Amino acid sequence: MYVRRIGFIGPAQALLSVALVLSAIVASITTGPVAAGELSGRLSLESRAFPQTGLADSQRRFYPSLALEPEYYHTWGDGRQTLVVSGFYRYDQHDERRTHGVIGELFWLYAADRWEVKAGLITVFWGVTESMHLVDIINQTDLIENPDSEDKLGQPAINFTLLRRWGTLDLFLMPGFRERSFPGVDGRLRSATTIEFDDARYESPAGQNHFDWAARWFHSVGDYEFALAHFRGTGREPSFVVDNNSGSTPSVHPYYRQIDQTSLEFQATNGNWLWKLEAISRAASGERFASLVGGFEYTLSGVMGSAADVGLLAEYLYDDRDESATTPFADDVFVGARLGFNDVSGSELLVGAIVDRESGASVMSVEAARRLNDSWKFNIEGRAMVNTGDDNRLSDWRRDSYLLAELVYHY
Repeated sequence: MYVRRIGFIGPAQALLSVALVLSAIVASITTGPVAAGELSGRLSLESRAFPQTGLADSQRRFYPSLALEPEYYHTWGDGRQTLVVSGFYRYDQHDERRTHGVIGELFWLYAADRWEVKAGLITVFWGVTESMHLVDIINQTDLIENPDSEDKLGQPAINFTLLRRWGTLDLFLMPGFRERSFPGVDGRLRSATTIEFDDARYESPAGQNHFDWAARWFHSVGDYEFALAHFRGTGREPSFVVDNNSGSTPSVHPYYRQIDQTSLEFQATNGNWLWKLEAISRAASGERFASLVGGFEYTLSGVMGSAADVGLLAEYLYDDRDESATTPFADDVFVGARLGFNDVSGSELLVGAIVDRESGASVMSVEAARRLNDSWKFNIEGRAMVNTGDDNRLSDWRRDSYLLAELVYHY
């Protein structure tokens, strides 16, 4: 067993985070009485089961693991200043890369009446759609934890927020980059090609130390919400390049390009209808493409006289790169249903499927959760790969359908 830092933080980023924390501690000492901090977190026992054997002999069918996620939260200065420190450690019995520890968040926040500033290792979420979040670009994706791209790594950043009647304006300066994490050779849901994940290549000579920036304007008017954003810097999604000069055998490496991305988020509520759209235009290496996800959610309340609500979901996913797209979802349809039982246990169920309109290849998913009491919660997650032969972008996962069960203790 060993600990591996996924998405290594370079010296500049580490120095920034440490300096901010020390500044916050000094400030808390010099500004008078301080309220006690709060320590919370979760401990989870997880098991993933795969009905089929993997494409590689080293892959298993059963992957038990244990994870610890502590968080320390501290406020002072009449509640205007906040220090947040969170960590994550997982031990996986079989996948060595999934056995890892990271700092989730480590930031200081100052909140004034009409502006805020946050600095350190932060997590930011952008997006409104269900099947995919095209616009969510600030943080790097942690594919070791989950293949759905929802888990993120903390991003070194300074975030300045203006709160005005005309909307909310966020400005980000990001002095560093974290590489995407991938499962190891013994893990499942990985590429069938051996990739040198620990030897990434960059378009920028600055590598991980490139300074990125982003700006986002959000506003709501009645039943309408919309946001415009622009990002310039190192793209979070790598392509892969072959290096013929690294030895007698060619090697494959992640390659991170410099990109410019402009994005739009839109959401409208009309009675039981909720309309959603995410769209991006991205330029990289002299080429530009557009991509979007859009659709609706229709809610049925009090189904059959019960307290339960059912949300019916439908979305379309499009990428104009067509065959050259790096995503498997370039011309796909998503359909699903969300069931909220509205009971004291907070029981909920989400089922869905993304289907390729041309090949019929699809990813079916189910997620369920229920609180057992104030401290314990039980989660189930499953994915099935259907019609994923050896000639499409999902072929490496064609034998990786799985069911995950997780027991979580909150403290």
